[in-house]
Amino acid sequence: MDNYTHRFSALLHLEEIQDEIDIREFDLHRVCLRKTGEYLALEVPGLAEGRPSVLTGDKIILSDPCDPESPCYEGYVHEVLNHEVWLKFSYEFHSGYNGEDYNVEFTFNRTSLRRCHQALKIAVKQLGPDLLFPVNIKVKTPQIRMERRTNHMDVIPVKTTFKNSQNQFNGHKRISPTKYANTDRVKNLLDSCDGSKDSYIPNGSVQKKTEKVKKYLPNVNLAVQDQIEFINEKLNDCQKLAVIKIVLGQCRPLPYIIFGPPGTGKTITVVESILQILLQIPSSRIVACTPSNSAADLLVERLFASGKVKVCDMVRLNSFHRKDESIPEVVLPFSARGEDINIICRYRIVVCTCNTAGSLVNLGLKVGHFTHAFVDEAGQATEPECLIPLGLVSGADGQTVLAGDPKQLGPVLMSRYAKLYGLELSFLERLIDRSLYRHSESDFQEFGGFDPELVTMLKENYRSHAAILKLPSELFYFNQLEVMADPILTHTAINWSMLPTPSFPVIFHGVRGEDLREGNSPSWFNPSEVVQVVQYLQGLLKDASLDLQVEDIGIITPYRKQIEKIRLLIEKLGVERVKVGSVEEFQGQERQVIIISTVRSNERLLGFDIRHVLGFLSNPKRFNVAITRAQAALIVVGNPFVLCQDEKWRMFIEYCIDNGGYTGCEKPDFALYDVQDDSLT
Repeated sequence: MDNYTHRFSALLHLEEIQDEIDIREFDLHRVCLRKTGEYLALEVPGLAEGRPSVLTGDKIILSDPCDPESPCYEGYVHEVLNHEVWLKFSYEFHSGYNGEDYNVEFTFNRTSLRRCHQALKIAVKQLGPDLLFPVNIKVKTPQIRMERRTNHMDVIPVKTTFKNSQNQFNGHKRISPTKYANTDRVKNLLDSCDGSKDSYIPNGSVQKKTEKVKKYLPNVNLAVQDQIEFINEKLNDCQKLAVIKIVLGQCRPLPYIIFGPPGTGKTITVVESILQILLQIPSSRIVACTPSNSAADLLVERLFASGKVKVCDMVRLNSFHRKDESIPEVVLPFSARGEDINIICRYRIVVCTCNTAGSLVNLGLKVGHFTHAFVDEAGQATEPECLIPLGLVSGADGQTVLAGDPKQLGPVLMSRYAKLYGLELSFLERLIDRSLYRHSESDFQEFGGFDPELVTMLKENYRSHAAILKLPSELFYFNQLEVMADPILTHTAINWSMLPTPSFPVIFHGVRGEDLREGNSPSWFNPSEVVQVVQYLQGLLKDASLDLQVEDIGIITPYRKQIEKIRLLIEKLGVERVKVGSVEEFQGQERQVIIISTVRSNERLLGFDIRHVLGFLSNPKRFNVAITRAQAALIVVGNPFVLCQDEKWRMFIEYCIDNGGYTGCEKPDFALYDVQDDSLT
């Protein structure tokens, strides 16, 4: 465990060094400030785009450009506007300032990384190796009482079709699993839980590890008082199974994983689990965290919308530099800054970002105060960041739940060395690759190859047309995703005139253009692809039969310069502006139509491109996110001779060719690229 702490501390320091280097690139030379009341205003180019990223509370240093030996002046950011920041310095400097020029040095705020370092120390002591590196399951008494049903046999179905599952659950609120005919395979789960003693399952084969905690919930009706009711009656079988397992919590403190592929209702499952714990376990105290403010706000909105959470039950803890204007109106009544820990402790549910959860320790919250910790979008947090809320949970009997998709993009890091040596690997992804959590080709086939005591993979996709979903399901999700989206939404574009083949709303448009750079800019753009992307955009907006609005279309491209060029052409043509951004900016979002421009087109630099992962050419996670944002139509514009160098892009192009979705330039010889691939390995 000492190695664990030292390793992550070193990685965090590498990230900090790079953050310091990056922020210094935005230093300003010979600029003047403007007095505005009690503040000095500083104009900062690129501030609106987050380049540099400046937050309330950040320190900015002024120095004399003509005399390096003269004193420096430290000021702190009090307001961040679109193009300027308002600073406060000492009274002497402020009152004596008369428009002189100064050099400006931006500084990196260490608070988030400092909390990660602190979390590592707490986690090692509080959670220990059994949770951080689980190898065994120790079965505990369920968190709620279970009553045997004697009049008939009820079990969780081993496998159901999604059509049947809707019929089975419509109108039924009770967590009373549906009947399954093969009752001779059912073993009573209560036998392993009777009495006060825990059942220990030693390390062995994956199947044997959970021999006593069978894959079913047989002969039982979960009961606290009369019965448990699902708040959300539209939950599917997989979602209900996850909620049941989390509420029972028999493998605590081992983390439970909700594996949520795109559009499968992961956050809905998290919300239902939180509500059930709130209602059925009166002594519970829950901390629910996400890596971002927007995701945390969404949790609050969903919990409030359930009608089961009052203002006195839940608090949305915000960092002190977050402005009230950025908080959704529905979230404001729940919002607090966390200055008084005694007030925060009154609430049963605390929702915040992982980073803000670290402030609770600094405010004096007792470690182990919470009984349950949920981390939604856990795949987007670094492991130390994820440990911040987990370390607040009571160690031996606390329960942790990680929800996310290890097949999508992980945390955003600046240091390539920190990425290379493992900081980019989230706790969720690391856990799901361990033997207890790993997908099995032979065991637990009734549950998609995952042990349901530790993992539930959600399978019903409510987002995309079948043609869009098919390839990512095969490549990333064990070919288990099932189409459940409303055809009214997903079939919007099946008769669009620009489709090469009607009823197949996936297009690969081959363009052998030229990728260019301007001046000293490291960012690439491709004029030919810019034109083709905008032509598709115009075709979508002009077709009245599609009834598409601007907000229904998104354009994804990996390079900032390409983003600028596309936006510029859109504005010149008078087309209404749509969202144009990187893959990272679209993660967690969806649009009816997605247009992707891959940009790179220099066929002589293929090997260089692949080895250095330029753009999203050879990043499977970035590829997966890009092609799973669309609901009704997916359009990719790119050079097939470049993209064929990557196995997954080649499969995408072949998929489009096989189904009549290819158009544009001539098709590459795939056999030739198979040979080249062998030479690169």
